[in-house]
Amino acid sequence: MKLEFAPLNIPLARRLQTAAVLQWVLSYLLLAQVCVGILLVLIIYNYWFLYVPYLTWLYFDWRTPEQGGRRCQWIRSWAVWKYFKDYFPIHLIKTCDLDPSHNYIFGFHPHGVLVAGAFGNFCTNYSDFKELFPGFTAYLHVLPFWFRCPFFREYLMSSGPVSVSKRSVSHVLRREGGGNISVIVLGGAEESLAAYPGSFTLFIRQRKGFIKMALTHGAYLVPVFSFGENELFKQVSNPEGSWLRMLQDTLRKIVGFTLPLFHARGVFQYNFGFIPYRKAIHTVVGRPILVQETQQPTPEQIEELHQTYMGELRKLFEEHKGKYGIPDDRTLIFK
Repeated sequence: MKLEFAPLNIPLARRLQTAAVLQWVLSYLLLAQVCVGILLVLIIYNYWFLYVPYLTWLYFDWRTPEQGGRRCQWIRSWAVWKYFKDYFPIHLIKTCDLDPSHNYIFGFHPHGVLVAGAFGNFCTNYSDFKELFPGFTAYLHVLPFWFRCPFFREYLMSSGPVSVSKRSVSHVLRREGGGNISVIVLGGAEESLAAYPGSFTLFIRQRKGFIKMALTHGAYLVPVFSFGENELFKQVSNPEGSWLRMLQDTLRKIVGFTLPLFHARGVFQYNFGFIPYRKAIHTVVGRPILVQETQQPTPEQIEELHQTYMGELRKLFEEHKGKYGIPDDRTLIFK
């Protein structure tokens, strides 16, 4: 394989964009482990005056990711996130005005490998979210596992993510006054294993917990489809039934997440590496589905609303796919 190297005369702005995305990928892959290692070093070498106060504070702060988190506007406004957004670039598209007197659940699709569109649009101050949805606050829900990693949890929460536990989603949706949005990547880790370029497979048929939460709190449902999300990386082939897929599924069932064996481009060459391809991401926010609050929803009510949601999601995809180069014969596959 002949390596294709990046030219030397690339503008500085593009170099900075690549660096911004590189640090984001490395943070996802390595920062949690590094933070755990730092804590272990402090304990092994008995720096008690550092780790004892932190662990004491951690004990009392343990529930914060389920209570709205602790976002930091200064960190969300770091220039690195502007370069991150411009690398792809990431776009947020609104199709309908939302009433800020209500709370909402945004169902984000597809998961992709690293959910770059969800992070770029809802966890930084450089997206068009505030201009398109004034009066709203978005909470991106992620796996509780990440908030169990010392030090890393503080960095993660600073950008706005909160836990995806029921307690956390309920905390957002029961806030009075409206204007709160729970952003849930519904396909989860299982869907990330099917995140191939050109793939439109969504794992949603068995995902009904968000429907029950919407009914219980009277939160309106909004389907969101991020065109281009699956184009950022390639994966090592892992068809269902293969030994690799079975290993990944086993890991997911044990620890709650798994890691696709992804690859894309490098820093100085375009043939191999872990930096995503420069592919535009267009995150389209659909029309809201009005939901009547029902404290004890029946299975029939949950199923009916679930079917309505899938229908609206498919309609959103069909209405916009032509704008983003998807052939007319391609459609969503629900699993």
